[in-house]
Amino acid sequence: MATLHLLSQSPYEHRLDSALRLLGPADALLLSGDACHALQAGSEPLADLHQLPAGVGLFALEEDLRARGIEAPPRVTRVDYPAFVALCIRFDKVNSWL
Repeated sequence: MATLHLLSQSPYEHRLDSALRLLGPADALLLSGDACHALQAGSEPLADLHQLPAGVGLFALEEDLRARGIEAPPRVTRVDYPAFVALCIRFDKVNSWL
C-alpha cells in the first residue's frame, strides 16, 4: 500500500530521518511550507534526500519554493495545488507529519 508523506515543517526544527526511515519503495514525499528548506543546495537535509531510493517520488509545492527563493534539484517534481490534490488521490494513504 503506497503512501504519500507530507512534510511542512523546517528540517532544522524537526529532523527528516524519522519520516525518511518509514518511506517504502513505492511511497512519495511532498515538501511544502518550511520543509522546502530541505532542498537548499549543499544542506545536510538535501544530502539525506539524495539517499532515497530511486523509486521514491520526491515532490515540492511550487508556491512554497518560490516564496522561499529555493531552486529544486532535478529529481524533485514541482507541483501546483491541483497536482497536489491529484497526488493525494493517487496514493492509497496520505500521512501528514507534524
